[in-house]
Amino acid sequence: MTTAVQARPVPKVAAVDRFLTFLRIAMVLLIGTGLFAFVWQQISPTNPLASAINPDAASLTLEQFKGLLVAGLSQGTMYGLIAIGYSMVYGVLGFINFAHGEVFMVGSMSGFITSEKLFSAGIWQDQFILSFVIIMIVAMTTSTVTAVVMERVAYRPLRSAPRLIPLITSIGVSFFIQNAVLGLLGPATKTYPQLPETLSTVRRPLGFLGDIPVLNWFDFAISGTRMMVFVVSGVSFAVLWFLVERTKTGKAMRAVAEDKEIASLMGINVDRIIVLTFGVGGAMAGVAGIMWGLTFRSITHVTGFLPGIKAFTAAVVGGVGNLGGAMAGGIGLGTVESMAPLMILEPLGVGSPSQLRDLVAFTALVVVLLFKPTGLFGEKLSAEDRT
Repeated sequence: MTTAVQARPVPKVAAVDRFLTFLRIAMVLLIGTGLFAFVWQQISPTNPLASAINPDAASLTLEQFKGLLVAGLSQGTMYGLIAIGYSMVYGVLGFINFAHGEVFMVGSMSGFITSEKLFSAGIWQDQFILSFVIIMIVAMTTSTVTAVVMERVAYRPLRSAPRLIPLITSIGVSFFIQNAVLGLLGPATKTYPQLPETLSTVRRPLGFLGDIPVLNWFDFAISGTRMMVFVVSGVSFAVLWFLVERTKTGKAMRAVAEDKEIASLMGINVDRIIVLTFGVGGAMAGVAGIMWGLTFRSITHVTGFLPGIKAFTAAVVGGVGNLGGAMAGGIGLGTVESMAPLMILEPLGVGSPSQLRDLVAFTALVVVLLFKPTGLFGEKLSAEDRT
């Protein structure tokens, strides 16, 4: 008597999975080849690989490398501050507020107007610390009010609608704010007043230790403006972390992000917490707006568009809904955007690699999602989103 053995079906690999595997391998090979070519180029600029791919290749000096790193880190912290707003709103309402970049732009514009008034009054140069505090308060207040009004007028009536509707609405709000600023202030580029000489001066934090060869690797030439960006961004994030993690209001925000209905049954005013979330995210965007204006000085009514998209990318890279991940994603994205063109693209023979920084930023998003779809630090989703 024979027993028929039923063969188990062999699972088929979907075409999409094969394509994603191919992309992963291709990305690893491309990045690995670029880094290998860069290291060999540093050792010998006239090596056979460089001669074949890019005869004009030149090695980076240590100072150039550190300069790119400092520029990337400072820009990344600004991306991170904007990304926090995306993550906070997504954590509470479960949709991406694409108008958040315009909240950042409004803060930068209000800071410019205030700085012009202070400059005309002769306070800007003579009492810069006071001027800085004033424009920071004005920018944070303006951005906070913009975000709160946006939530009350545009998003609250749509809270029970399908998520696609608030998403489309946020794009409309973005264009509305852009054109409102265009109508009020005109299309011309706005330039912040000249900063005091102390902020333009390049400093070496470890310079007091003298010329010690080992320390030269860690002694960075940092301008006063960049140092201000690091300090203000760090303090702002620390205050936000304390608010969210160590206060009663922060616990209420986390409860609403987890489950709005249960939070309401526990006596939490959900509407108030949502407004507060928009307000806090707007305040962080206002800080970033001032930092952006003082660093690059020139702004327009569309200044918020590309940094806003980059910040959204940073939020996804770090993990949507994860505040620490948003800041880390912003810092990482800014660093990659600054360094990858000259460390990967230029050794591979790509012409004008610095013009491809935007491409590098979004390619970094693709690479992260290929290997970790939930972001580097994982998503923090509500109970509804997890189901």
